[in-house]
Amino acid sequence: MTAAVDLAVNVGTVALPTPVIAASGTFGYGTEFAGLTALGAIGAISVKGLSLAPYPGKPAPRLVETPAGMLNAIGLQGIGARRFVDEKLPELRARGATVIVNVCGTTLDEYVEVSRLVSDAEGVAAIELNISCPNIKEGGIQFGCSLNGTFDVVSAVRKATRLPVIPKLTPNVTDVASFARAAEDGGADAVSLVNTFLAMVIDVKTRRPKISNVVGGLSGPAIRPIAVRMVYECRQAVKIPILGMGGIADARDALEFLIAGADAVQVGTANFADPFIWSKLTAGIADYMERHRIARVADLVGSVDTAERTAHT
Repeated sequence: MTAAVDLAVNVGTVALPTPVIAASGTFGYGTEFAGLTALGAIGAISVKGLSLAPYPGKPAPRLVETPAGMLNAIGLQGIGARRFVDEKLPELRARGATVIVNVCGTTLDEYVEVSRLVSDAEGVAAIELNISCPNIKEGGIQFGCSLNGTFDVVSAVRKATRLPVIPKLTPNVTDVASFARAAEDGGADAVSLVNTFLAMVIDVKTRRPKISNVVGGLSGPAIRPIAVRMVYECRQAVKIPILGMGGIADARDALEFLIAGADAVQVGTANFADPFIWSKLTAGIADYMERHRIARVADLVGSVDTAERTAHT
């Protein structure tokens, strides 16, 4: 990587050293990977979703591999916001991590209270509002599948915190761009998309679902082309930054999202297969930029050429 290549990006008021973020849910609270990778070298870490109280999640089995991805119904298992602030955040600060807190809730008041709690803690850079988990019937997904609900939760949290607010959008809607606009209208500083796709896997021998929750969230390479399309559509609809995600496994995948209009990317499922992926992704993006004489990551964002081609006969 040469000095001429600038990998730094800004997501609202948050300055990131690289455009690659560890996605919520697959990187734990970040501290679990401290012995494997330099946490401060990752663009940011979106920690495992935090509700007000500890939550046990869904019963096992709750993970199953699919031909090009993974189905999960973890159900937002977590230690709760207060324990995170007391037990996990100090180590993340000490290791120089840029921390995005993923906030969950079953009511509007819970989103606001958790957001206030983490806003008062030192070392939190931004709040990602999980309004799109497909495995929880109460709260989040109800907000995330309603334009009014999206606007309401974003605007309520916006009034309760000084931190940047980044709602995480669901792909399980007809027109995701309209939800990005609702979030922007509510005061969002950025949006992240997409969360997992609602899906189901059946064991044909037993004729039973392979996970106890019956349905779960599909992630991995299978969803990437759809996620790229949704990022592109949202880029046409809003002016705020976009964090793109969905099936990124290598630098080429990450570049697709950037070119489609994402200002930065989040990587989740691939981390299970390769916990050392972070430096490989940034090196691959930097190599592409050098080869194509692109000085800044920002120059890549939204650079897709969709001009109509003339057919050759």
